[in-house]
Amino acid sequence: MKTLYLFVISVAVLLAGIGSASAYTTPDSLAAAGNVYISGVTYDPGAFFTGDKGTVSISVTNGNRNQSVVVDHATFGDDDIRLMGDPYDVASNIGPLQTRDYTFSVAADVPDGHYYPRLSLSYRDAGSLYYPAAVWVDNTPLVLAVIDSPDSYTDGKKNTISLQIANPRKAAVKNAVLDISGANADILPASTYIGSLPAGTNTLVNFSVTPNAETTLNVTLRYDNGDNHHSVSRQIPIQFSPDKKDATPIVSNLEVKNTGGVFKVTGDITNAGLSTANAVTVTSLSPAEPADPYRSYVIGALKPDDFGSFTVTFNAQNQTEVPLRVSFKDNDGNIIASTQNVTLPRFAAQEKSGSGSSLLPQAVGILALIVFAGGWVFYIRKHKE
Repeated sequence: MKTLYLFVISVAVLLAGIGSASAYTTPDSLAAAGNVYISGVTYDPGAFFTGDKGTVSISVTNGNRNQSVVVDHATFGDDDIRLMGDPYDVASNIGPLQTRDYTFSVAADVPDGHYYPRLSLSYRDAGSLYYPAAVWVDNTPLVLAVIDSPDSYTDGKKNTISLQIANPRKAAVKNAVLDISGANADILPASTYIGSLPAGTNTLVNFSVTPNAETTLNVTLRYDNGDNHHSVSRQIPIQFSPDKKDATPIVSNLEVKNTGGVFKVTGDITNAGLSTANAVTVTSLSPAEPADPYRSYVIGALKPDDFGSFTVTFNAQNQTEVPLRVSFKDNDGNIIASTQNVTLPRFAAQEKSGSGSSLLPQAVGILALIVFAGGWVFYIRKHKE
């Protein structure tokens, strides 16, 4: 009898437990769970690089107008898109016509491609909901392209370079910053904040560079994909060569004279280039010492094929050659200079000055006057005889 009694009690407890567990599952709860649907999926970032970490927010909506549903477990991910945090293990209520967001931290340690990690929702009063949420892994970087640059570079001349920054990815990036550096060059601006760059768009960034020697510019674009830092770089070589469109002053018709120990050089300058040479100036360089009255000579602006004359004076004791410096400003205000050597003859033509230079003409005049007077007197006397 005792054994039979214990068996009856055990069956009664088991039946009571089954009845208690199934008390929540009703036709109404099953109907309510059947009206739950996924109303939105948002990834941040919108497209992952391999190795990126991010979040996925999934909006779950209860479409039932009268009854709530209770979710007691939610998780997300698979072998490709890993769940990094903990799943939702605390029961949460979604009221009639209400929406609840579930946010999960994930990592994408997979190659390029489409992946379908799964959302799993377990209801307290019904079964479960499974939903594959597509995610894109794309390793396409942003693009740096030089779309405009000078045909040539010149020492000390400012030039403008235009860069195009393009985002060929499937989603936007943010916090984009362009940095430019290079030895022996003045760069302005050296850093440019671009900010967000939506998918499939591009923007232009202009900067100026004034090289003081041949160099290489290092261009780096830093940006964030979600909270993941990325960058892309390229180099721009700066090599000097003649500018085919620049002004080209040519010195010609040089004459050298020695005036009382001071050398005077005269000549012409012709602009053989295709741009205007502004503020053309001529002066002598060491070992010459500029002297008055023409320590330097300013011709001014010379248009293409135009010319102007100049005169410079200097002292150059015991020298056989002296450099002349010809400088001008281009349209950007850069000063461009060149030198040309002038040969000083050992016996340069002398221009006499003061009383010494006027004695010969005076003596000739007096002699001519004496000859004329003597001839006149001789004629008078002869006539009288």
